[in-house]
Amino acid sequence: MSRTLAGKCFCGAVRYEVADEFVYAANCHCSNCRRTTGSAFKSFAGIERDKFRLTAGGDRLLIFGEESGHDAHCGQCGSLIYSLVREGAHVHIAMGTLTDDPGIRPTAHIFVGSKAPWFTIADDLPQYREHVDD
Repeated sequence: MSRTLAGKCFCGAVRYEVADEFVYAANCHCSNCRRTTGSAFKSFAGIERDKFRLTAGGDRLLIFGEESGHDAHCGQCGSLIYSLVREGAHVHIAMGTLTDDPGIRPTAHIFVGSKAPWFTIADDLPQYREHVDD
């Protein structure tokens, strides 16, 4: 049986639990991720939607996007909590909101073709112009 990890937004109004069964993790450098986080990239971990559960503050979420694909922020402090992706089948947890240490680490940098010009990637992870090559 896997561990359950906890996470929350900056102000603590939105809280969640997620199984420590992430399928993949990466650092995304696309302009949308940079804008939603206010940083050079978003570290995220992907998991099936049914393994993620809001435990508090679901009524305080600010949803940007469509029902089957969106970013979910805390409506109080603005923290990006997760992104709903793949036609609503998966969530990308913003790893910075985890309060527990997950068993996965980012394995690649994606969308480096549009990364911030002022940021230098200084690790040895593979870099992809867009998505990870299949």
